[in-house]
Amino acid sequence: MAVRRLTETEARVARLVAAGFRDDEVAQALDLSRKTIEWHLTRLCWKVGAHSRSDLPQALATRTKEEER
Repeated sequence: MAVRRLTETEARVARLVAAGFRDDEVAQALDLSRKTIEWHLTRLCWKVGAHSRSDLPQALATRTKEEER
């Protein structure tokens, strides 16, 4: 499977979500709208193969392991 690169903003969103931030908290931390965060989460889930927001931490961990190979 080809690894799809995350944008800088997607990576920031991923770190905050993995840390337990809610969408509105991520939006405030990054000075973006909640809708923009939802868009980034949609793209992020697609890129890492997560089926939902709750799957993101595991999908990101798996992705990191694959990139290290």
